[in-house]
Amino acid sequence: MLDWSDLRSFLEVARRGKLTLAGKRLNVEPTTVGRHIARLEKELGVHLFDRSPKGYSLNDNGYKLVTHSENIETKINSIYQSVSGTDTILTGTVRMAVPEGLGIGIISKNIKAFKDQHPAIDLELVADTRSRSLSKREADITITLARPTTGRLVAWKLGEYKLALYASKKYLNNSSVIKTIKDLMNHPFISYIDDLIEFPQLKYTQDLLHEVNIVFRSNSLQAQYQAVIDDIGLALLHGFLAADDKNLEVILPKKIFATREYWMVVHEDMHQLARIQAVSRFFTEVIKKEQGRLMKIN
Repeated sequence: MLDWSDLRSFLEVARRGKLTLAGKRLNVEPTTVGRHIARLEKELGVHLFDRSPKGYSLNDNGYKLVTHSENIETKINSIYQSVSGTDTILTGTVRMAVPEGLGIGIISKNIKAFKDQHPAIDLELVADTRSRSLSKREADITITLARPTTGRLVAWKLGEYKLALYASKKYLNNSSVIKTIKDLMNHPFISYIDDLIEFPQLKYTQDLLHEVNIVFRSNSLQAQYQAVIDDIGLALLHGFLAADDKNLEVILPKKIFATREYWMVVHEDMHQLARIQAVSRFFTEVIKKEQGRLMKIN
């Protein structure tokens, strides 16, 4: 029969990658953690980790056991809370993958507030334009631009945001006047690199503006934003990032804009885990509260 002490050590090594770090979290010696792992592997008849000088990394058997162990952990925490009447301290690592704009403008600014509530949860934020596989454990939570249509996933809509066309005031003061969409053909543009876009919802420049002169491309939203600041050209930017920048001016806001959605997605096997729920609930509320700002363009 499996021992909870062994499973607890297994979870901490899976989360920390080292016996020493797992031991510190559990307040035991690293050798004790090692004995627990060895006993668990003997009981199951399989290896759970790949060992290297850098530490421990889960193998396929380990990944299978993590979900079951975390479900047991959640149930034990629930029993403890029910019987003792006190909340257990949530621990563990949660990796959340989000679009870059949301990561810069909203999520990163609320990390401290989250840590104040859950100091023992280690949050990893991945903010870029790549999609991450929940089934392969590339992330525990993702925020995407559309509701997923395949996989054993739990998803809910967080809200919407707007994009608009912006240029620096200095650029506009030194270039031809823009009064109509046709006038845009005389101006340089900034956009994403087409073949590096994994979310079709990011192809808004092509959707809204056809045959414009794109002079700079980057898969980094920050790089695009900086290029606009540096007077290189015009770009469609997130309103919640650009609207309050005194160096920028919105162009033809009633004619050129796009609305996109944010969806939070969690794998079905992970959805009920206490640490996952803590993160998902916190940032769901954050984004709901920021809805007015997310729709602002000027």
